[in-house]
Amino acid sequence: MHMRTTTQFTFAVLTMLGLAAAGGAAQAPQAPADPLVRENATTRLSSHVYVIPDNNVPLVPNVGIIVGNRATLVIDTGLGPRNGEAVVRETAKVSSNREQYLSVTHVHPEHDLGAQAFPANTKMIRSRDQDSDIAEFGLQLANTFASQSPVRAELLRGATFRKTDISFDREYVLDLGGVRVRMVAVGPTHTRGDTVFFVEGDNVLFAGDVVMSAFPAFASPYSSVRAWLAALDRLDAMKPATIVPSHGRLVDASMIATYRTYFQGVQSRARELKQAGKSADEAAATIQTEMQQKFPGMSQPARVTAAAQAAFKELP
Repeated sequence: MHMRTTTQFTFAVLTMLGLAAAGGAAQAPQAPADPLVRENATTRLSSHVYVIPDNNVPLVPNVGIIVGNRATLVIDTGLGPRNGEAVVRETAKVSSNREQYLSVTHVHPEHDLGAQAFPANTKMIRSRDQDSDIAEFGLQLANTFASQSPVRAELLRGATFRKTDISFDREYVLDLGGVRVRMVAVGPTHTRGDTVFFVEGDNVLFAGDVVMSAFPAFASPYSSVRAWLAALDRLDAMKPATIVPSHGRLVDASMIATYRTYFQGVQSRARELKQAGKSADEAAATIQTEMQQKFPGMSQPARVTAAAQAAFKELP
């Protein structure tokens, strides 16, 4: 990737995550809480599913723990080895299984770079698209996060991507004993490697950044409105009762419909504005205003711009 594209990609990710610094003489925002996975906060969602909630702290994911009769799967790790160690301790409180698996919704630092803290016998499962993202972008975003504060630098010190033990293309089913988890690669959405996890029988879906309570974030040069709509159809067919997003509060299947309505609206308006002779930037500005008004309960409205630009680019 060329230097200019690399810089644009990094800034796009930071903007989508709400981490890009504001310019000008505006008052400095309050410093966010340290990105630490909270211990002793693990919540049981269903017979086999536990979640360590993010408590709305930036750069902390909602961590999933799925416990079967024979084996346990952890989904996402927290930012760096220290957070990974916290997840390992929380997992031990709800599971005594010796057979352990680890996987991630995508390979951004707060989701994947705590993996090296897990026991050596833990088997790492990634989609091939996730491995492609690691190969292309490496520790680029981690280095940016580390430059932003001493705490983040310390958390990421020595962090590296753990070797993939089990690789899959589009879908992989893991039998933990008494419960199965279906892993489905649905990108390019938030990232090329976005992967969702459906816990069969419990009807819990770990949706990553593909469905959240905030506006969807286009954080990759591969992100696509068309691909996102196709992903939503796949998620809807799973009929989840509970959706655990990467960040923020838990939602239900109605959020899939909300996301579909949003993306269809973005697509439709991009088409109309392009036919009217508007530029991509003009269309994006208009669509952002309109979507912010149409979906007032969704946070991170600045993310609409990237979605609108992607939709505009995908049009003939």
